[in-house]
Amino acid sequence: LVMTQFTRISIEQAAALLKQPPVCLVDIRDALSFRTAHVEGAYHLTNDNLAQFTQQISKETPVLVMCYHGNSSQGAANYLASIGYKSVYSIDGGFEGWRHVYPYTAL
Repeated sequence: LVMTQFTRISIEQAAALLKQPPVCLVDIRDALSFRTAHVEGAYHLTNDNLAQFTQQISKETPVLVMCYHGNSSQGAANYLASIGYKSVYSIDGGFEGWRHVYPYTAL
């Protein structure tokens, strides 16, 4: 049994990582929520564009996964780690938490 590796990080840790490119922030919320508001530069990752994502984003690039509250992102982070992404992070608190800490960068 292979333990896939992803790390749960706080919103503050995620924001610090985003300042150190290359890094990819993926948002796995539904399309309407993403269109309404998302962190600047976020990649809207869905089942439909997963193949495209894996072609565009190197397995060496750290990937931060954001959902609504930090629950679904753990499953997605686990999946990305299982297909070969080396550094995967799940953001605790998700977009809702982010919005409270960084209200102006969320739009």
